[in-house]
Amino acid sequence: MVIMSFKEKIKGIEGDASYEAKARVLREQLEAKIPAGLRLPPAILEDPPLDITHIPETCGLLSAQELAITELDATAVCQRIAAGELTAVEAVTAFGKRAAIAHQLTACLIDFFLDEGIKQAQQLDEYFQKEGKVIGPFHGLPISVKAHCPVKGTVGCGGFLVNMETSTEDCDMTSILRSLGAVFYVKTNQTHSIMHLESISTYGRVLNPHNTNLTAGGSSGGESALIAMKGSCIGLGTDIGGSIRCPSAHCGIYGIRPSSRTTPTHGLLWYQHGQDGVFASTGPMCRSGRDMRLFLEGVLGANPALLDPDVLPIPLKVPDLTQRKLRVGIMMHDGVVMPHPPTIRALNLLKAKLDASSEVEVVDYTPYDHDRGYSIIRELYYEDGGATVRRLIKEGGENMHPLTEWVISPPYVKNHDAAEIWKLRDRRDIYRREYSDHWWSQNVDVVVCAPFQGTASRHDTAKYWGYTAIWNLLDYPGAVFPTGLVADPTVDVYQKSPSPMSAADEYNISLYDAAIFKGAPVSLQTVSRKFNDGLVLAAQDVIERILKF
Repeated sequence: MVIMSFKEKIKGIEGDASYEAKARVLREQLEAKIPAGLRLPPAILEDPPLDITHIPETCGLLSAQELAITELDATAVCQRIAAGELTAVEAVTAFGKRAAIAHQLTACLIDFFLDEGIKQAQQLDEYFQKEGKVIGPFHGLPISVKAHCPVKGTVGCGGFLVNMETSTEDCDMTSILRSLGAVFYVKTNQTHSIMHLESISTYGRVLNPHNTNLTAGGSSGGESALIAMKGSCIGLGTDIGGSIRCPSAHCGIYGIRPSSRTTPTHGLLWYQHGQDGVFASTGPMCRSGRDMRLFLEGVLGANPALLDPDVLPIPLKVPDLTQRKLRVGIMMHDGVVMPHPPTIRALNLLKAKLDASSEVEVVDYTPYDHDRGYSIIRELYYEDGGATVRRLIKEGGENMHPLTEWVISPPYVKNHDAAEIWKLRDRRDIYRREYSDHWWSQNVDVVVCAPFQGTASRHDTAKYWGYTAIWNLLDYPGAVFPTGLVADPTVDVYQKSPSPMSAADEYNISLYDAAIFKGAPVSLQTVSRKFNDGLVLAAQDVIERILKF
Protein backbone atom coordinates (compact mmCIF):
# COMPACT_ATOMS: atom_id res chain seq x y z
CA MET A 1 0.00 0.00 0.00
CA VAL A 2 1.38 3.39 -1.03
CA ILE A 3 1.78 5.81 1.90
CA MET A 4 0.19 9.14 1.01
CA SER A 5 0.55 12.43 2.83
CA PHE A 6 -2.56 14.01 4.31
CA LYS A 7 -2.40 16.73 1.66
CA GLU A 8 -2.35 14.14 -1.12
CA LYS A 9 -5.16 12.07 0.40
CA ILE A 10 -7.55 15.00 0.68
CA LYS A 11 -6.95 16.31 -2.85
CA GLY A 12 -10.02 16.49 -5.09
CA ILE A 13 -10.85 16.01 -8.77
CA GLU A 14 -8.35 17.63 -11.14
CA GLY A 15 -8.70 18.77 -14.74
CA ASP A 16 -7.43 21.00 -17.51
CA ALA A 17 -6.23 24.59 -17.03
CA SER A 18 -9.72 26.10 -17.39
CA TYR A 19 -11.16 23.64 -14.89
CA GLU A 20 -8.32 24.19 -12.41
CA ALA A 21 -8.81 27.97 -12.51
CA LYS A 22 -12.53 27.65 -11.75
CA ALA A 23 -11.97 24.96 -9.12
CA ARG A 24 -9.37 27.08 -7.35
CA VAL A 25 -11.84 29.95 -7.07
CA LEU A 26 -14.52 27.68 -5.61
CA ARG A 27 -12.15 26.22 -3.03
CA GLU A 28 -10.85 29.66 -2.08
CA GLN A 29 -14.40 30.95 -1.64
CA LEU A 30 -15.17 28.10 0.76
CA GLU A 31 -11.87 28.57 2.59
CA ALA A 32 -12.65 32.26 3.12
CA LYS A 33 -15.92 31.35 4.85
CA ILE A 34 -14.13 29.41 7.61
CA PRO A 35 -13.59 31.93 10.47
CA ALA A 36 -9.98 32.60 11.41
CA GLY A 37 -10.76 31.71 15.00
CA LEU A 38 -11.75 28.19 13.96
CA ARG A 39 -8.69 27.36 11.89
CA LEU A 40 -6.62 24.45 13.11
CA PRO A 41 -2.88 24.97 13.67
CA PRO A 42 -0.74 23.99 10.66
CA ALA A 43 1.07 21.42 12.81
CA ILE A 44 -2.17 19.41 13.16
CA LEU A 45 -2.97 19.54 9.45
CA GLU A 46 0.53 18.63 8.27
CA ASP A 47 0.45 15.13 9.70
CA PRO A 48 -2.74 14.23 11.58
CA PRO A 49 -3.23 10.71 12.98
CA LEU A 50 -5.28 8.18 11.04
CA ASP A 51 -8.08 8.45 13.62
CA ILE A 52 -9.03 12.13 13.74
CA THR A 53 -12.32 11.82 15.65
CA HIS A 54 -10.81 13.21 18.88
CA ILE A 55 -9.29 16.39 17.40
CA PRO A 56 -12.38 18.63 17.79
CA GLU A 57 -12.37 17.82 21.52
CA THR A 58 -8.67 18.38 22.05
CA CYS A 59 -7.85 21.28 19.71
CA GLY A 60 -9.02 23.93 22.19
CA LEU A 61 -11.29 25.76 19.73
CA LEU A 62 -14.59 24.71 21.31
CA SER A 63 -15.93 25.57 24.76
CA ALA A 64 -17.08 22.95 27.25
CA GLN A 65 -20.69 23.94 26.55
CA GLU A 66 -20.21 23.62 22.79
CA LEU A 67 -18.62 20.21 23.20
CA ALA A 68 -21.54 19.11 25.38
CA ILE A 69 -24.12 20.32 22.84
CA THR A 70 -22.41 18.50 19.97
CA GLU A 71 -22.57 15.24 21.94
CA LEU A 72 -26.39 15.33 21.69
CA ASP A 73 -28.38 13.42 19.10
CA ALA A 74 -31.08 15.23 17.11
CA THR A 75 -33.90 14.01 19.34
CA ALA A 76 -32.19 15.40 22.45
CA VAL A 77 -31.53 18.73 20.72
CA CYS A 78 -35.22 19.07 19.82
CA GLN A 79 -36.32 18.06 23.31
CA ARG A 80 -34.05 20.57 25.03
CA ILE A 81 -35.00 23.40 22.73
CA ALA A 82 -38.71 22.66 23.25
CA ALA A 83 -38.15 22.61 27.03
CA GLY A 84 -36.36 25.96 26.97
CA GLU A 85 -33.10 24.36 28.14
CA LEU A 86 -31.21 25.15 24.91
CA THR A 87 -31.62 27.90 22.35
CA ALA A 88 -31.57 27.45 18.59
CA VAL A 89 -28.65 29.90 18.40
CA GLU A 90 -26.62 27.88 20.90
CA ALA A 91 -27.32 24.67 18.98
CA VAL A 92 -26.40 25.87 15.49
CA THR A 93 -23.38 27.80 16.76
CA ALA A 94 -21.95 24.73 18.45
CA PHE A 95 -22.52 22.39 15.51
CA GLY A 96 -21.41 25.02 13.01
CA LYS A 97 -18.11 25.63 14.77
CA ARG A 98 -17.45 21.91 15.02
CA ALA A 99 -18.35 21.51 11.33
CA ALA A 100 -15.69 24.08 10.41
CA ILE A 101 -13.10 22.02 12.29
CA ALA A 102 -14.34 18.76 10.76
CA HIS A 103 -14.06 20.14 7.24
CA GLN A 104 -10.38 21.01 7.61
CA LEU A 105 -9.69 17.37 8.49
CA THR A 106 -12.07 15.58 6.11
CA ALA A 107 -13.06 17.88 3.19
CA CYS A 108 -16.68 17.19 4.12
CA LEU A 109 -18.18 20.55 3.04
CA ILE A 110 -18.87 22.49 -0.15
CA ASP A 111 -20.48 25.50 1.57
CA PHE A 112 -20.42 27.03 5.05
CA PHE A 113 -22.97 29.69 5.99
CA LEU A 114 -23.14 29.68 9.78
CA ASP A 115 -24.00 33.38 9.93
CA GLU A 116 -27.18 32.71 7.94
CA GLY A 117 -27.98 29.77 10.18
CA ILE A 118 -27.61 31.96 13.28
CA LYS A 119 -29.98 34.55 11.79
CA GLN A 120 -32.56 31.85 11.16
CA ALA A 121 -32.05 30.49 14.68
CA GLN A 122 -32.50 33.97 16.20
CA GLN A 123 -35.90 34.26 14.54
CA LEU A 124 -36.90 30.90 15.97
CA ASP A 125 -35.71 31.86 19.45
CA GLU A 126 -37.69 35.09 19.26
CA TYR A 127 -40.80 33.14 18.28
CA PHE A 128 -40.30 30.73 21.17
CA GLN A 129 -39.83 33.58 23.65
CA LYS A 130 -42.97 35.31 22.42
CA GLU A 131 -45.28 32.34 21.89
CA GLY A 132 -43.91 29.88 24.43
CA LYS A 133 -43.99 27.02 21.93
CA VAL A 134 -42.06 25.61 18.98
CA ILE A 135 -43.14 26.15 15.37
CA GLY A 136 -42.69 22.51 14.45
CA PRO A 137 -41.01 19.22 15.41
CA PHE A 138 -37.59 20.38 14.14
CA HIS A 139 -37.68 23.83 15.79
CA GLY A 140 -34.06 25.02 15.99
CA LEU A 141 -32.58 21.70 14.88
CA PRO A 142 -29.38 22.20 12.84
CA ILE A 143 -29.58 19.96 9.76
CA SER A 144 -26.69 19.52 7.31
CA VAL A 145 -27.64 19.05 3.66
CA LYS A 146 -26.05 17.05 0.84
CA ALA A 147 -24.64 19.04 -2.08
CA HIS A 148 -27.28 18.21 -4.69
CA CYS A 149 -30.23 19.12 -2.44
CA PRO A 150 -30.80 22.84 -3.04
CA VAL A 151 -30.99 25.32 -0.14
CA LYS A 152 -31.84 28.83 -1.27
CA GLY A 153 -28.81 31.11 -1.48
CA THR A 154 -26.20 28.38 -1.06
CA VAL A 155 -23.87 26.38 -3.31
CA GLY A 156 -25.36 23.29 -4.96
CA CYS A 157 -23.87 20.69 -7.27
CA GLY A 158 -25.37 18.08 -9.57
CA GLY A 159 -22.22 15.97 -9.66
CA PHE A 160 -19.95 17.93 -11.98
CA LEU A 161 -18.40 21.37 -12.30
CA VAL A 162 -20.74 22.34 -15.15
CA ASN A 163 -23.89 21.86 -13.09
CA MET A 164 -22.84 23.76 -10.00
CA GLU A 165 -25.02 26.68 -8.94
CA THR A 166 -25.98 29.11 -6.25
CA SER A 167 -29.50 27.83 -5.65
CA THR A 168 -32.32 30.35 -6.03
CA GLU A 169 -34.90 28.16 -4.27
CA ASP A 170 -35.14 25.33 -1.77
CA CYS A 171 -35.92 21.89 -3.15
CA ASP A 172 -39.14 20.36 -1.83
CA MET A 173 -37.40 18.43 0.95
CA THR A 174 -35.43 21.38 2.32
CA SER A 175 -38.55 23.55 2.01
CA ILE A 176 -40.46 21.09 4.18
CA LEU A 177 -37.61 20.81 6.69
CA ARG A 178 -37.42 24.61 6.92
CA SER A 179 -41.18 24.85 7.50
CA LEU A 180 -40.84 22.37 10.39
CA GLY A 181 -38.21 24.57 12.06
CA ALA A 182 -34.92 23.15 10.77
CA VAL A 183 -31.88 25.44 10.63
CA PHE A 184 -29.43 25.09 7.73
CA TYR A 185 -25.76 26.00 8.10
CA VAL A 186 -23.65 23.77 5.79
CA LYS A 187 -23.82 21.89 2.49
CA THR A 188 -21.84 18.65 2.32
CA ASN A 189 -19.52 17.07 -0.22
CA GLN A 190 -20.50 14.16 -2.44
CA THR A 191 -19.28 11.80 -5.12
CA HIS A 192 -18.10 12.83 -8.60
CA SER A 193 -21.20 11.96 -10.70
CA ILE A 194 -23.15 11.21 -7.46
CA MET A 195 -23.00 7.58 -8.56
CA HIS A 196 -20.27 5.66 -6.77
CA LEU A 197 -18.98 5.01 -3.27
CA GLU A 198 -16.00 7.40 -3.09
CA SER A 199 -16.96 10.97 -2.18
CA ILE A 200 -14.56 13.12 -4.15
CA SER A 201 -15.27 16.36 -6.00
CA THR A 202 -13.84 19.74 -6.94
CA TYR A 203 -13.69 20.49 -3.21
CA GLY A 204 -11.59 17.49 -2.21
CA ARG A 205 -11.76 13.85 -1.22
CA VAL A 206 -13.82 13.11 1.89
CA LEU A 207 -11.77 11.14 4.41
CA ASN A 208 -13.12 8.63 6.92
CA PRO A 209 -12.67 10.15 10.40
CA HIS A 210 -11.97 6.75 11.97
CA ASN A 211 -9.16 5.98 9.53
CA THR A 212 -8.26 8.52 6.87
CA ASN A 213 -6.70 5.82 4.70
CA LEU A 214 -10.26 4.57 4.15
CA THR A 215 -13.18 6.12 2.31
CA ALA A 216 -16.10 7.81 4.06
CA GLY A 217 -18.33 6.15 1.45
CA GLY A 218 -20.58 7.70 -1.11
CA SER A 219 -22.31 9.35 -2.53
CA SER A 220 -23.38 11.06 0.74
CA GLY A 221 -19.86 10.80 2.20
CA GLY A 222 -19.65 14.42 3.27
CA GLU A 223 -22.65 13.84 5.51
CA SER A 224 -21.28 10.65 7.06
CA ALA A 225 -17.88 12.18 7.81
CA LEU A 226 -19.40 15.36 9.25
CA ILE A 227 -21.82 13.45 11.49
CA ALA A 228 -19.08 11.06 12.64
CA MET A 229 -17.02 14.16 13.57
CA LYS A 230 -20.09 15.49 15.46
CA GLY A 231 -20.23 18.60 13.30
CA SER A 232 -23.86 17.65 12.69
CA CYS A 233 -26.33 15.54 14.61
CA ILE A 234 -28.54 14.83 11.59
CA GLY A 235 -28.22 15.38 7.87
CA LEU A 236 -30.12 14.95 4.61
CA GLY A 237 -28.82 12.29 2.25
CA THR A 238 -30.04 10.59 -0.91
CA ASP A 239 -29.85 6.95 -2.00
CA ILE A 240 -30.29 5.24 -5.38
CA GLY A 241 -27.78 2.42 -4.90
CA GLY A 242 -26.53 2.71 -1.31
CA SER A 243 -25.66 6.39 -0.97
CA ILE A 244 -27.21 6.80 2.49
CA ARG A 245 -26.52 3.31 3.84
CA CYS A 246 -22.95 2.78 2.60
CA PRO A 247 -21.44 6.01 4.01
CA SER A 248 -23.45 5.65 7.21
CA ALA A 249 -22.05 2.15 7.66
CA HIS A 250 -18.51 3.21 6.81
CA CYS A 251 -18.49 6.00 9.40
CA GLY A 252 -20.37 4.19 12.16
CA ILE A 253 -23.57 6.26 12.15
CA TYR A 254 -27.25 5.56 11.43
CA GLY A 255 -29.11 6.02 8.17
CA ILE A 256 -32.25 4.81 6.43
CA ARG A 257 -33.21 4.61 2.77
CA PRO A 258 -36.99 4.92 2.85
CA SER A 259 -39.17 3.23 0.26
CA SER A 260 -38.96 5.39 -2.85
CA ARG A 261 -41.63 8.02 -3.50
CA THR A 262 -42.52 8.26 0.20
CA THR A 263 -40.17 11.22 0.75
CA PRO A 264 -39.88 14.17 -1.68
CA THR A 265 -37.15 14.35 -4.33
CA HIS A 266 -38.47 17.16 -6.54
CA GLY A 267 -35.91 19.88 -7.19
CA LEU A 268 -32.76 17.83 -6.59
CA LEU A 269 -29.83 18.74 -8.83
CA TRP A 270 -29.34 15.86 -11.26
CA TYR A 271 -28.34 15.19 -14.85
CA GLN A 272 -30.67 12.36 -15.88
CA HIS A 273 -34.12 13.82 -15.20
CA GLY A 274 -36.78 11.49 -16.52
CA GLN A 275 -34.69 8.38 -15.88
CA ASP A 276 -37.07 6.31 -13.78
CA GLY A 277 -35.81 2.77 -14.13
CA VAL A 278 -34.96 3.01 -10.44
CA PHE A 279 -36.02 5.81 -8.11
CA ALA A 280 -33.85 7.65 -5.61
CA SER A 281 -34.94 8.28 -2.02
CA THR A 282 -34.19 11.13 0.35
CA GLY A 283 -33.62 10.25 3.98
CA PRO A 284 -31.80 10.94 7.22
CA MET A 285 -28.23 10.20 8.31
CA CYS A 286 -27.88 10.64 12.03
CA ARG A 287 -26.47 9.74 15.43
CA SER A 288 -29.14 7.39 16.82
CA GLY A 289 -31.89 5.01 15.82
CA ARG A 290 -34.53 7.27 17.30
CA ASP A 291 -33.33 10.14 15.11
CA MET A 292 -34.32 8.17 11.99
CA ARG A 293 -37.85 7.91 13.34
CA LEU A 294 -37.89 11.59 14.38
CA PHE A 295 -36.98 12.62 10.83
CA LEU A 296 -39.46 10.40 9.02
CA GLU A 297 -42.32 11.16 11.39
CA GLY A 298 -41.72 14.88 10.93
CA VAL A 299 -41.37 14.83 7.14
CA LEU A 300 -44.21 12.38 6.44
CA GLY A 301 -46.37 14.15 9.01
CA ALA A 302 -46.10 17.26 6.83
CA ASN A 303 -47.86 15.29 4.04
CA PRO A 304 -45.29 15.91 1.30
CA ALA A 305 -47.65 14.43 -1.31
CA LEU A 306 -49.50 17.76 -1.23
CA LEU A 307 -46.33 19.46 -2.50
CA ASP A 308 -44.68 16.80 -4.67
CA PRO A 309 -47.14 14.95 -6.93
CA ASP A 310 -44.68 12.06 -7.29
CA VAL A 311 -44.85 11.32 -3.56
CA LEU A 312 -47.27 8.62 -2.44
CA PRO A 313 -49.38 9.59 0.62
CA ILE A 314 -48.30 6.66 2.76
CA PRO A 315 -48.08 7.36 6.51
CA LEU A 316 -45.32 5.96 8.69
CA LYS A 317 -46.69 3.11 10.80
CA VAL A 318 -44.28 1.80 13.42
CA PRO A 319 -45.63 -1.47 14.85
CA ASP A 320 -45.52 -2.50 18.50
CA LEU A 321 -43.26 -5.54 18.45
CA THR A 322 -43.86 -6.38 22.11
CA GLN A 323 -47.08 -8.14 21.07
CA ARG A 324 -45.47 -10.78 18.88
CA LYS A 325 -42.21 -12.47 18.03
CA LEU A 326 -40.20 -10.84 15.29
CA ARG A 327 -38.98 -13.24 12.60
CA VAL A 328 -35.47 -12.19 11.59
CA GLY A 329 -33.65 -13.64 8.62
CA ILE A 330 -29.85 -13.60 8.80
CA MET A 331 -28.19 -13.34 5.40
CA MET A 332 -24.52 -14.18 5.90
CA HIS A 333 -23.67 -13.41 2.28
CA ASP A 334 -25.46 -12.65 -0.99
CA GLY A 335 -24.11 -15.60 -2.98
CA VAL A 336 -21.85 -13.30 -5.00
CA VAL A 337 -19.33 -11.68 -2.64
CA MET A 338 -18.42 -12.91 0.84
CA PRO A 339 -18.04 -10.09 3.38
CA HIS A 340 -14.65 -9.52 4.98
CA PRO A 341 -13.91 -11.12 8.39
CA PRO A 342 -14.98 -8.13 10.59
CA THR A 343 -18.48 -8.20 9.10
CA ILE A 344 -18.74 -11.98 9.37
CA ARG A 345 -17.75 -11.65 13.04
CA ALA A 346 -20.55 -9.13 13.59
CA LEU A 347 -23.13 -11.31 11.83
CA ASN A 348 -22.11 -14.36 13.86
CA LEU A 349 -22.31 -12.38 17.10
CA LEU A 350 -25.74 -11.04 16.19
CA LYS A 351 -27.02 -14.49 15.27
CA ALA A 352 -25.85 -15.90 18.60
CA LYS A 353 -27.47 -13.04 20.53
CA LEU A 354 -30.74 -13.32 18.63
CA ASP A 355 -30.80 -17.12 19.03
CA ALA A 356 -30.57 -16.62 22.80
CA SER A 357 -33.39 -14.06 22.89
CA SER A 358 -37.04 -14.84 23.55
CA GLU A 359 -38.13 -11.77 21.57
CA VAL A 360 -37.23 -13.01 18.13
CA GLU A 361 -37.22 -16.10 15.96
CA VAL A 362 -34.14 -16.49 13.77
CA VAL A 363 -34.15 -17.84 10.23
CA ASP A 364 -31.19 -18.53 7.95
CA TYR A 365 -32.12 -16.37 4.97
CA THR A 366 -31.20 -17.62 1.51
CA PRO A 367 -30.57 -14.87 -1.08
CA TYR A 368 -32.31 -15.14 -4.44
CA ASP A 369 -30.15 -14.69 -7.53
CA HIS A 370 -28.57 -11.43 -6.35
CA ASP A 371 -26.03 -11.49 -9.16
CA ARG A 372 -28.83 -11.27 -11.70
CA GLY A 373 -30.56 -8.48 -9.80
CA TYR A 374 -27.34 -6.50 -9.47
CA SER A 375 -26.73 -6.83 -13.21
CA ILE A 376 -30.19 -5.43 -13.92
CA ILE A 377 -29.86 -2.37 -11.71
CA ARG A 378 -26.37 -1.58 -12.99
CA GLU A 379 -27.80 -1.54 -16.52
CA LEU A 380 -30.76 0.61 -15.43
CA TYR A 381 -28.55 3.37 -14.03
CA TYR A 382 -27.16 4.48 -17.40
CA GLU A 383 -29.51 3.54 -20.21
CA ASP A 384 -27.74 6.01 -22.51
CA GLY A 385 -24.50 4.07 -22.17
CA GLY A 386 -22.95 6.79 -20.01
CA ALA A 387 -23.01 9.37 -22.83
CA THR A 388 -24.43 12.14 -20.63
CA VAL A 389 -21.70 11.70 -18.03
CA ARG A 390 -18.95 11.76 -20.65
CA ARG A 391 -20.42 14.93 -22.18
CA LEU A 392 -20.64 16.77 -18.86
CA ILE A 393 -17.09 15.83 -17.91
CA LYS A 394 -15.79 17.00 -21.26
CA GLU A 395 -17.69 20.29 -21.03
CA GLY A 396 -16.22 21.02 -17.60
CA GLY A 397 -12.67 20.01 -18.46
CA GLU A 398 -12.43 17.77 -15.42
CA ASN A 399 -10.65 14.45 -15.28
CA MET A 400 -12.65 11.23 -15.28
CA HIS A 401 -12.41 9.65 -11.84
CA PRO A 402 -11.61 5.91 -12.11
CA LEU A 403 -14.81 4.89 -10.31
CA THR A 404 -16.89 7.19 -12.50
CA GLU A 405 -15.34 5.49 -15.53
CA TRP A 406 -16.03 2.11 -13.97
CA VAL A 407 -19.71 2.80 -13.25
CA ILE A 408 -20.49 3.89 -16.84
CA SER A 409 -18.50 1.15 -18.59
CA PRO A 410 -19.38 -2.32 -19.95
CA PRO A 411 -20.30 -5.06 -19.31
CA TYR A 412 -23.27 -3.66 -17.41
CA VAL A 413 -23.68 -0.33 -19.22
CA LYS A 414 -24.70 0.08 -22.86
CA ASN A 415 -26.80 2.43 -24.97
CA HIS A 416 -30.45 1.41 -25.41
CA ASP A 417 -33.12 2.23 -27.93
CA ALA A 418 -36.77 2.43 -26.82
CA ALA A 419 -37.49 -1.25 -27.40
CA GLU A 420 -34.39 -2.27 -25.45
CA ILE A 421 -35.45 -0.04 -22.55
CA TRP A 422 -38.84 -1.76 -22.49
CA LYS A 423 -37.15 -5.17 -22.39
CA LEU A 424 -34.86 -4.02 -19.57
CA ARG A 425 -37.80 -2.74 -17.51
CA ASP A 426 -39.58 -6.04 -18.13
CA ARG A 427 -36.56 -7.96 -16.82
CA ARG A 428 -36.63 -5.71 -13.75
CA ASP A 429 -40.32 -6.34 -13.11
CA ILE A 430 -40.00 -10.11 -13.59
CA TYR A 431 -37.13 -10.20 -11.11
CA ARG A 432 -39.09 -8.14 -8.58
CA ARG A 433 -42.02 -10.55 -8.74
CA GLU A 434 -39.78 -13.61 -8.43
CA TYR A 435 -37.99 -12.04 -5.46
CA SER A 436 -41.28 -11.15 -3.78
CA ASP A 437 -42.40 -14.77 -4.03
CA HIS A 438 -39.04 -15.89 -2.68
CA TRP A 439 -39.27 -13.51 0.30
CA TRP A 440 -42.67 -14.88 1.28
CA SER A 441 -41.33 -18.43 1.01
CA GLN A 442 -38.62 -17.55 3.56
CA ASN A 443 -41.27 -16.48 6.09
CA VAL A 444 -39.40 -13.51 7.56
CA ASP A 445 -40.42 -10.05 8.74
CA VAL A 446 -37.00 -8.50 8.18
CA VAL A 447 -33.58 -9.52 6.94
CA VAL A 448 -30.30 -8.48 8.55
CA CYS A 449 -27.27 -8.46 6.31
CA ALA A 450 -24.08 -6.59 5.56
CA PRO A 451 -24.49 -3.09 4.10
CA PHE A 452 -21.21 -3.56 2.23
CA GLN A 453 -18.80 -6.43 1.69
CA GLY A 454 -16.65 -5.27 4.59
CA THR A 455 -15.93 -2.17 6.59
CA ALA A 456 -15.02 1.10 4.85
CA SER A 457 -12.88 0.30 1.82
CA ARG A 458 -9.54 1.69 0.76
CA HIS A 459 -9.81 4.78 -1.40
CA ASP A 460 -10.94 4.26 -5.00
CA THR A 461 -11.49 0.50 -4.64
CA ALA A 462 -15.26 0.09 -4.07
CA LYS A 463 -16.48 -1.79 -7.14
CA TYR A 464 -19.40 -3.79 -5.78
CA TRP A 465 -22.61 -2.31 -4.37
CA GLY A 466 -24.66 -5.49 -4.30
CA TYR A 467 -25.44 -5.42 -0.58
CA THR A 468 -27.34 -2.14 -0.95
CA ALA A 469 -28.26 -1.78 -4.63
CA ILE A 470 -30.24 -5.03 -4.69
CA TRP A 471 -32.71 -3.50 -2.23
CA ASN A 472 -32.96 -0.35 -4.39
CA LEU A 473 -33.94 -2.55 -7.32
CA LEU A 474 -36.60 -4.24 -5.21
CA ASP A 475 -37.48 -0.93 -3.51
CA TYR A 476 -37.20 -2.50 -0.05
CA PRO A 477 -36.41 0.03 2.72
CA GLY A 478 -33.20 -0.51 4.66
CA ALA A 479 -31.63 0.99 7.78
CA VAL A 480 -27.98 0.83 8.76
CA PHE A 481 -26.76 0.83 12.36
CA PRO A 482 -23.34 0.52 14.04
CA THR A 483 -22.75 -2.74 15.91
CA GLY A 484 -20.30 -1.17 18.36
CA LEU A 485 -17.57 -3.42 16.96
CA VAL A 486 -14.51 -2.21 15.08
CA ALA A 487 -12.12 -4.07 12.82
CA ASP A 488 -9.45 -5.78 14.89
CA PRO A 489 -6.45 -7.24 13.02
CA THR A 490 -5.71 -9.61 15.90
CA VAL A 491 -8.98 -11.51 15.36
CA ASP A 492 -10.33 -10.49 11.95
CA VAL A 493 -8.24 -12.80 9.79
CA TYR A 494 -9.15 -15.52 7.34
CA GLN A 495 -8.95 -18.84 9.21
CA LYS A 496 -8.29 -20.60 5.92
CA SER A 497 -7.62 -19.47 2.40
CA PRO A 498 -10.98 -18.30 1.01
CA SER A 499 -12.44 -19.77 -2.17
CA PRO A 500 -13.94 -17.03 -4.37
CA MET A 501 -17.62 -17.32 -5.31
CA SER A 502 -17.23 -14.98 -8.30
CA ALA A 503 -14.83 -12.61 -10.01
CA ALA A 504 -16.18 -9.81 -7.80
CA ASP A 505 -15.50 -11.94 -4.75
CA GLU A 506 -11.95 -12.66 -5.90
CA TYR A 507 -11.38 -8.92 -6.21
CA ASN A 508 -12.86 -8.30 -2.76
CA ILE A 509 -10.62 -10.95 -1.20
CA SER A 510 -7.58 -9.34 -2.81
CA LEU A 511 -8.39 -6.03 -1.07
CA TYR A 512 -8.32 -7.46 2.45
CA ASP A 513 -5.38 -6.82 4.72
CA ALA A 514 -6.49 -6.89 8.35
CA ALA A 515 -3.97 -4.27 9.48
CA ILE A 516 -5.21 -1.68 6.97
CA PHE A 517 -8.75 -1.69 8.32
CA LYS A 518 -7.84 -1.40 11.98
CA GLY A 519 -10.41 0.63 13.94
CA ALA A 520 -12.97 0.83 11.14
CA PRO A 521 -16.58 0.65 12.42
CA VAL A 522 -18.53 -2.52 11.67
CA SER A 523 -22.16 -1.92 10.76
CA LEU A 524 -25.18 -4.00 9.74
CA GLN A 525 -28.34 -3.41 7.73
CA THR A 526 -32.00 -4.21 8.46
CA VAL A 527 -34.31 -4.62 5.45
CA SER A 528 -38.00 -5.33 4.89
CA ARG A 529 -40.52 -5.30 2.08
CA LYS A 530 -41.63 -2.19 0.23
CA PHE A 531 -43.48 0.37 2.37
CA ASN A 532 -42.59 -1.48 5.59
CA ASP A 533 -40.41 1.45 6.67
CA GLY A 534 -42.00 1.54 10.13
CA LEU A 535 -41.31 -2.16 10.60
CA VAL A 536 -37.66 -1.58 9.65
CA LEU A 537 -37.37 1.12 12.34
CA ALA A 538 -39.06 -0.98 15.00
CA ALA A 539 -37.08 -4.12 14.14
CA GLN A 540 -33.77 -2.25 14.00
CA ASP A 541 -34.43 -0.96 17.50
CA VAL A 542 -35.11 -4.46 18.85
CA ILE A 543 -32.18 -6.05 17.00
CA GLU A 544 -29.68 -3.39 18.07
CA ARG A 545 -30.82 -3.57 21.69
CA ILE A 546 -30.40 -7.35 21.79
CA LEU A 547 -27.00 -7.16 20.08
CA LYS A 548 -25.63 -4.56 22.50
CA PHE A 549 -27.16 -5.91 25.73
